[in-house]
Amino acid sequence: MQADIKNFRMPRSAEVASIGLYLDQTTKYINEVFRPLGCVEVTPSMISNYVKKKYIGKPIKKLYSREQIICLMFIALAKLVLSMDNIDMFLKTDPFPMDGDEYDSFCDSFENILGSVFGFGKMTAADAGPESEKERFAVSLMTAIAHYIYLNDCFEHMSVK
Repeated sequence: MQADIKNFRMPRSAEVASIGLYLDQTTKYINEVFRPLGCVEVTPSMISNYVKKKYIGKPIKKLYSREQIICLMFIALAKLVLSMDNIDMFLKTDPFPMDGDEYDSFCDSFENILGSVFGFGKMTAADAGPESEKERFAVSLMTAIAHYIYLNDCFEHMSVK
């Protein structure tokens, strides 16, 4: 898993499908992105429930947009450490879509923090000392997710022995 984590890279905004994906394609895409992490997975029924609960908008002509896919990736990561009630509260106070630059910064920070937690990267000054409340929240969330992934990996290795 260490090699997978070291090479892990989230797709940046411009790399996320802009033509729209059907539910099964969206599920497959998100799971493929997060496969190296080993503990992040979505199902079609989960995504359908997120639409029903209005965490994301309804797909247009059954196609999920880039913004919806980005939001689903955020939810998939966040639900590792937050309840859906807390994610719902967050989405209502800071609604998506994240703009492309904000999402790309999230990806950069998450990758840096994940690498730092696994011992082969370093957090940047921005990751270590955010200034605004929103930035502190985001860094705390990303750090908790990275630690969850690390601990999950540790426990997987313990069960193999």
